[in-house]
This record gives sequence, C-alpha cells and structure tokens, in this order.
Amino acid sequence: MLDLLNDLIWSKLLIVMLIGLGLLFTIRSGFVQFRYFGNMFTIFGHAFERQPGQLSSFQALMLSVAGRVGAGNIAGVSVAIMLGGPGAIFWMWVVALVGMATSYFECSLAQLYKRREPDGTYRGGPAFYIQHGLGQRWLGILVSILLLMTFGFGFNAVQSFTVASSLHDTFGVPTVASGIALTLVIGGIIFGGIRRIAKWADVLVPVMAFSYLGMALFVIGSNFSAIPETFGLIFRSAFGLEQAFAGGIGAAILMGVKRGLFSNEAGLGSAPNVAAVAEVKHPVAQGIVQSLSVFIDTIILCSCTALIILLSGVYEPGMDQAGVVLTQTAVAAVVGEWGRVFVSVALLLFVFTTLIYNYYLGENALGFFTEKRTPVVIYRVLVIILVLWGSVQDLGTVFAFADVTMGLLAIANLIAVALLFKVGLRLMRDYDSQIRAGIEQPVLDPKNYADLDLDPAVWQANASATTDASARR
Repeated sequence: MLDLLNDLIWSKLLIVMLIGLGLLFTIRSGFVQFRYFGNMFTIFGHAFERQPGQLSSFQALMLSVAGRVGAGNIAGVSVAIMLGGPGAIFWMWVVALVGMATSYFECSLAQLYKRREPDGTYRGGPAFYIQHGLGQRWLGILVSILLLMTFGFGFNAVQSFTVASSLHDTFGVPTVASGIALTLVIGGIIFGGIRRIAKWADVLVPVMAFSYLGMALFVIGSNFSAIPETFGLIFRSAFGLEQAFAGGIGAAILMGVKRGLFSNEAGLGSAPNVAAVAEVKHPVAQGIVQSLSVFIDTIILCSCTALIILLSGVYEPGMDQAGVVLTQTAVAAVVGEWGRVFVSVALLLFVFTTLIYNYYLGENALGFFTEKRTPVVIYRVLVIILVLWGSVQDLGTVFAFADVTMGLLAIANLIAVALLFKVGLRLMRDYDSQIRAGIEQPVLDPKNYADLDLDPAVWQANASATTDASARR
C-alpha cells in the first residue's frame, strides 16, 4: 500500500509540481532567489534585532536550519545515491535551486498572515495563510493534520532510526537502548516551548554545521585531484550517460526529488511555521533569509556528504548498505575508524535539534484547530512512542511512511502557495520598490494591504515606522 501511494504521489504528481512550480515562481519573480542572494548577508545585519520576548530573524533561521539539517543530509544523501546513483545528487541540486524561490514565497506569505498570540509571540504557517488568505479553514485543518503526521510522527521516526543505526554500527549500542535514551531526553525538553528550543538551536546548529563542514572539507581536500571526475560522474549519471547507470535517469530524478525535499523541505510547508514567529519589519526580509537555509542545507551540506561518499572509493553501484552506515564507512576510509565516531556524534547533534524542531511543528499544527490541553499531552506521548518505534524499525518501512505523509503535505501546500502567488508577487514588488528608493530596511505598511485579512496587532506598529521611512525618502 505504501509503495503504491508513493509511486502515485512521487512519480506522477510531485516531480511535476515541485520543479514546475519552482520554475514558475523563479521566472515570474525575476529569479528572486538569485537577485537577492548577495543581500541575504546584508539582511543578516538586521537579523539579530528583536523585541523583548520575540524571536529574531536569525533565531528563526537557525530553527529552520536545525530542522532541515539532520538525517536527510547524512542518511538521506546515502539512500539517494544507493537507489538512484550519483546522478540523484544533480537532481537534488535542481530541486534546491528552484526550491529557494518556493521557500521564499511560502515563508513571506507565512509572515504576512501570521497572528499574535495572547502571550505576545507569533504563530503562523500554511494553515494560517490558507485560512486567512484563501478563506478555506477546512484545508488549513487538513494541512495541519498532515504536518503533524509528517513531522511529529513520520520524520521523528526517521531521525530516530538513523541515529539508532549509527550508534549501533559505531559503538554496538542496541537500537532499542538508543531509542529509550532519545525518548527520555526529548521528553524532558519538549515541555519548554519555542523559546527554549530556539536557545538550543542558537548554539548547537552553528557548531554542528561548521564541524561537519570542516570534516567534509578535509575529506574533499584529501582527494582534491579526483573532484573533477566525481562531478563528471554526477552529471553523466543524472542523464543516464554513465555506463554503470545507463537507463537509470528515472531513478536518479525520483530519488533526487524525494530525498531533496526530505532534506531541504522547500515547498513542504514546514519552514513557514518557524519563519512566521520571527520579528521583522517586512515579510519579504524573512522570505529572503529562509531561502538561504535551503542553499545551506542542500547545495552545501548535502553536497559535502555526496562528495565524501563518492571520493572515498567505498561506493559501488548496486551495493546494499544502510544509509548512515555508508557515510560512516566513507569517512572512516579516509581518516580512519575515528571517522565513524565523528559522524555518529555529528548525527546525534543533527538529529537532536531536528527532533525538537519536528515536535514544535507538530504542536504548532495542533494548535491551529484546538487550544485544549489534553490533545497536546496526547500528542507528546505519541511523539515519544514514535521516536522509540522508529529506532527499532527497518529503513524501508520508516522512509515509506514518511514519504507518503510528506508527499500529501507538499501537494496541499504547493497548491495553496500557487493560489496565493499574486499576493506574494505584490509583497515582493513592494519590497523591491522600497529598495530602489534607497530604503535600507523596507517596512510593511498595513494600509497598503487593507483588502487582506491581516492581524492588525501584528503590523500596526509598522505604520509609524513607514511614515518615518517616507519622510527620509
């Protein structure tokens, strides 16, 4: 049943939707993800600014990177190469580059339609821009349920499986013991809320990302002369031109798209939930920052894992090895057996932050259609059970379950973003015009969007700032 659903969703629907809509968003926006790529780092100059009790733009970015950077970067890339050949990496790149535009628009919309909570924090995401932008609460509820199923349950099971298999391969730790340890740690943290999660991500994400990047650069540097041939192998395999992978272009595209979406989540509707909680003066600023996280995740970190595997010499077409174990074997072949330990520790940090992030997304989705305490408690118990369950399952079952819920969520979210694309373009043009006028930090004026169902408590404070900006202009 899972295989049948996955074939229908991925082979016939999502490949067209992800790449097709990503290209449409890219072209119609004047290649927004590339136009503002240099400005992403300028925007970082304001990314640390925040009001007391609010999350900064930088903290929201780190939360997104914490969620995106995880098992997909280490185990997911390995699975993509094993099942789709090296050419799958090329299609992961394609999905990421066009997905940066998709992420830009979905995160900008999430900022625009976010709501202020009684405690002063913000809440938003696909369910909110579906209800307040499209007026379809039933679809918002459906998306919330799919988000909860995908991240709270499916992806957490995948992350748990990955770290359990990694620790078993490196240290011989029984998978059930790893699962129990993870449930105890996660259970002790998920009661702290978004602010505590952000504090963990603030510290752990940069440390783990730069550590893994440093290891990857060492492995790549040790095999520098083989890099051109490795890239040639990736490109030839992507189009079925490599003899060992002739006729495998379909598998390369399928695995590249599936594992690419699992890793960078562009268009999936997850990052908008986090993007919405940031304190910014214009929604587009956060959209630009969030598109950078797609680049960091796939173009940088996933590429590092792919090069580690392909440069190490341990990969052979048709080999059968669990995803994360292949990455560990590749690192160990270059730096020695301590490389397995390093990958296990890095993966443990990756998965730790991702599990917390996934939990928050599920709770945020649950809060859209109920504010009662009991469902939240039940959800927390189920998350803990699924983390334990995932640690003792086999790779195929865990990934197949996550692929189905992820695919359905992506379809619903992409349809909503496509229907709200004109609103997204309107936001972009507003931001562009302020930049052309010499305003370094554009501000959203809610009077210009009086026809939309926005929360006045969110954007009214911008009105005076807009007046000041106009005076300076």
